[in-house]
Amino acid sequence: MNAISVVDVGSYLPDAVVDLDFFRAEGAGPVPMEDSPLFGPPRLRRHVAPGERAADLIAGAATPMFERLGIEPDGNVDLLITNVLLPDQLFTGCGAETAHRLGCTPEWIIDLHNGGCASFVYMLKIAQRILAGGGARTALLATVQNSAGQVFSHPAIRQLPHAVVPGDGCGVAYVRAGGEGSEVLGVRTRNTPAVALDLGPSTQDGRAYWAPGEGALDVRFDPAKTADTLALGNRLVPELVTELCADIGIGVDEIDLLITNQPNRIFLRNWRQALDIDADRHLDTFDVFGNLFGAGALVTLDHAVRAGRVRDGDLVVVAGFAHAGDFAAASALRWRV
Repeated sequence: MNAISVVDVGSYLPDAVVDLDFFRAEGAGPVPMEDSPLFGPPRLRRHVAPGERAADLIAGAATPMFERLGIEPDGNVDLLITNVLLPDQLFTGCGAETAHRLGCTPEWIIDLHNGGCASFVYMLKIAQRILAGGGARTALLATVQNSAGQVFSHPAIRQLPHAVVPGDGCGVAYVRAGGEGSEVLGVRTRNTPAVALDLGPSTQDGRAYWAPGEGALDVRFDPAKTADTLALGNRLVPELVTELCADIGIGVDEIDLLITNQPNRIFLRNWRQALDIDADRHLDTFDVFGNLFGAGALVTLDHAVRAGRVRDGDLVVVAGFAHAGDFAAASALRWRV
């Protein structure tokens, strides 16, 4: 397989900063487990503004990145892959709209509707195959989480315990064929189709999410399978990271930085312990941005790069599991500044 490299990454967070007061019932006490250092919700998160579309978030993340690189998207994006948690319109994703916003006309536009919290790694795998096969030279990968301000902020939903955890944001990566940049050393993916229906849309009046009605839309795990989902999530990320390291001939102890999706502090702690990686090497932005789902890994990586946390030559592993565990993935990059 010919080499591909991540040239740069970028991120965008909506302007609205939301603290815990937003989720308190009128006259009620603290948010559940508010003061727990391990089980408590994030202090802050961002919510998309009314009318703020997925393409707006991607443009907000990608435009500064292209400016840093000194290139225009037009003529420099052959492949565009997007993953959006809550698509803005039926039937089509936001890829074409995004390309129009950026002023480019890619040969390939792929709106990836699965991959979830591990979508960035999935995009890397797809880009690797297309670029290595000569079908494209460059790729823009974009992950968008936009459900916090549109689903979990609804007055009928936001006082439920799970609504306080998500935040909104977008992460992007610019990828090029060849070894110039942070080379992708390997990608490992796993599908577990049997659990695909254990997470999905739910409405208060029991209707299909797209059918007319008044019950608010929510997103819920199957309550009868909670223990199974937690066990699978705890197991998948360490397994995929360990398998990836074996694939590329390194030890887990050689990982300089681990970045995962960030559902909650429990998963973050359990993954660290399973891989014997200390907290300083496992980066996250959970407390200030919440659970960013698919966007979390790229947003965290971008913020770490801007803060100087990622050094030249670092082995960076990005991993995660999606939904109730139907997809999981891990990738390794040799970071170059």
